[in-house]
Amino acid sequence: MKLIIYGGKVIDSVEHTVSRRDIAIENGVIASMENGLSELAADGDEVRVIDATGLLIAPGLFDMHCHLREPGFEYKEDIESGTRAAAKGGFTSVACMPNLRPVTDGEDALLYLKKRAEEKGAVRVFPIAAITKSSAGAELTDIRRLAECGAVAVSDDGRPVMDASVMKRAMLLAKECGIPVISHCEDMPLTGRGVMNEGEVSRRLGVPGIPGSSEEVMVAREIVLALETGTAVHIAHVSTKTSVALVRFAKAAGARVTCETCPHYFSLTDGLVEEIGALAKVNPPLRTAQDAEAVIEGLLDGTIDAIATDHAPHAMDEKKDLLSASSGFSGFETALSAAVTYLGDKMELCRIIEKMTVNPARILNIDKGEIREGKTADLTIFDPDGEWTVRRSEFLSKGKNTPYEGRTLKGLVRYTIIAGKVVYKG
Repeated sequence: MKLIIYGGKVIDSVEHTVSRRDIAIENGVIASMENGLSELAADGDEVRVIDATGLLIAPGLFDMHCHLREPGFEYKEDIESGTRAAAKGGFTSVACMPNLRPVTDGEDALLYLKKRAEEKGAVRVFPIAAITKSSAGAELTDIRRLAECGAVAVSDDGRPVMDASVMKRAMLLAKECGIPVISHCEDMPLTGRGVMNEGEVSRRLGVPGIPGSSEEVMVAREIVLALETGTAVHIAHVSTKTSVALVRFAKAAGARVTCETCPHYFSLTDGLVEEIGALAKVNPPLRTAQDAEAVIEGLLDGTIDAIATDHAPHAMDEKKDLLSASSGFSGFETALSAAVTYLGDKMELCRIIEKMTVNPARILNIDKGEIREGKTADLTIFDPDGEWTVRRSEFLSKGKNTPYEGRTLKGLVRYTIIAGKVVYKG
């Protein structure tokens, strides 16, 4: 079966250009890219044609940080529902964190996850393995074996590795294996019983806050260890002005440090907690307007390499009371639109797409994120001006926990294509 996409504008996430090109796909691979290819459809047999007039054709989006909840928490999400939601959001590849039941801390758990993803996944799933056994922060996993079995990185995401000596040994092993360490930067004693950003809003609400220093001291530690070991270290979900400044320093100093942020850290602030309560609870927490501005500046100047979703679906009864609620948002179905809506007037679209495609793929050493002849045809076709109103009732994810409920966003996914096959049509 041949697929021809015509009339659209192709986003080059490497050269940062947008140009009118038709695309012909054969056997799952981009066979040619030139104008006038729609005429080939007249020739014939088994040719599918997509009219992309007025639409943008991007490399398939790559989410390097998500939670699929299977095995162990299928009532929140499972691989089938999560990857269907990812496809709806324009993602063709996702990397899933290991905080499951059991934790992805050994060969059997990793291979099980890969098998389930092959059986049920609507998009490509790349597993991230745990740094320590049971993510308990003490005993290292067999990082070499996990890398051999297909782990694209190691992380104890959700539970920071508090012991610096353990993290240093993990970094040295990961360096040997050629995979990055992804650090959830949080000093738990500083976090304490905090449930939102420490500041004016938390004081007004009378709830315990989480200071920015809880994130920042761990970012600083990881930078020092990265400089000492020469390991590729990726800082997850950067949320504060000081964290951005620290990563900027690290890069200038020559550390192999990269980082990501999430749409909610540049589009929302802690004031939202007053409006919607526990539905605005996330970890790290929503910060101040000043922090959000610093995150945007970090995206603009290249300090922040990637935009990830940190897709964290929960049952709605887990998002009721601020003090006891689970932290996190369902992010697959809103990420692209939130980025287009809240960054579009500040940042070139091709640079936004770069941070959601080729950059995360490169950080994880995966050959994805480019549209080139001879490359696998993983594509996202979207209308950058298409508006839609977020309704959790329409989510494909089991997790309906979104802070964007009722907001009108721009950027509407029309097709998600994996290896030349349409896996989502909007």
